[in-house]
Amino acid sequence: MIELKKVVKTYQTAAGEFTALKAVDLQVSEGEFIAVVGKSGSGKSTLLNMLTGIDRPTSGEVQVGGTAVHSLSEGSVAVWRGRNIGLVFQFFQLLPTLTVVENVILPIDFCNTLPPRLRRNRAMQLLEQVGIADQADKMPAALSGGQQQRVAIARALANDPPIIVADEPTGNLDSQTAESVYQLLENLAAMGKTILVVTHEQDLTQRLNRTITLSDGEIVEDLLLPLGKEMAHA
Repeated sequence: MIELKKVVKTYQTAAGEFTALKAVDLQVSEGEFIAVVGKSGSGKSTLLNMLTGIDRPTSGEVQVGGTAVHSLSEGSVAVWRGRNIGLVFQFFQLLPTLTVVENVILPIDFCNTLPPRLRRNRAMQLLEQVGIADQADKMPAALSGGQQQRVAIARALANDPPIIVADEPTGNLDSQTAESVYQLLENLAAMGKTILVVTHEQDLTQRLNRTITLSDGEIVEDLLLPLGKEMAHA
């Protein structure tokens, strides 16, 4: 589903050249639920930006579902991402001037994946799936953090993308609310979605089948945890 080959990302900074990723190789199979961990500045977010097409590698290749993402034009990468990647952020990123249901409809409008008459129904089904359909016509500011993150997950699912990428999705939530978000992501993985989560939460990493650890722009550990078995090195 996802393959990175010798991906290097270098940034020009005031202090000189900084290499955020150093010849990273990574393969992710369909249906995997993976935690990406590492200290601040280790390259976690840069890695996500590469595989979602938000940023481009300085060198190397990014293949996602058979598409060479690194070679797409700016215009086509946005449409590709809208159809293939569901993004979930730590701070929700909901548009404050749109209602909850309108926020979920937005990606469908952007990619024109459904006829207009079917879009609200699709959004309502997704809000039902994440347990928040009763909040559909409220503004995001009227919702709790946990509720807003559920809306964000519903929005990420709007175009039924095969891949969900979540960057610290529970970083702003209390432990009980975070638990409900974990459960929601687990349910999506059980439905066959490929999910990558950047997290500092140790509880979450122990529940996933694979943990990738980054340090100074390199993958230093890739651990596989088959369900119900002892942790083994992949």
